[in-house]
Amino acid sequence: MAINKILIVDDSPTERLYLTDILVKHGYTVSTAESADGVIERIRAERPDLVLMDVVMPGTNGFQVTRAIARDPELAGMPVIICSSKNQETDRIWGMRQGARDYLVKPVDPSQLLASIAALASAPAAGQPARVSA
Repeated sequence: MAINKILIVDDSPTERLYLTDILVKHGYTVSTAESADGVIERIRAERPDLVLMDVVMPGTNGFQVTRAIARDPELAGMPVIICSSKNQETDRIWGMRQGARDYLVKPVDPSQLLASIAALASAPAAGQPARVSA
């Protein structure tokens, strides 16, 4: 699956800028959202190839949105990589159970992020194995 358009959902302006900088330098088209509220509608409208999702945000959290994407018949194939400061193993397991394809801990290592995106791009579109990064 080709990954060109990436939506970053994070309430931190610094984190959005950091991730955007990494991705744009590597040729990706990036859009951002400051919160998870209303992001499902935005995903339907923009059709990104990948969503980078923070967990801890005001209002709806990233786990809830990731679960909603995975359970939505129209969006179920949309890959989500969680990028969170929550670094406990239980958080990782929970994120993956919600439907995330990978779970990266902040501060996100650029090479790890790019490797995760490359792995998604080279995996089959459906039924691809989930991967948890350290």
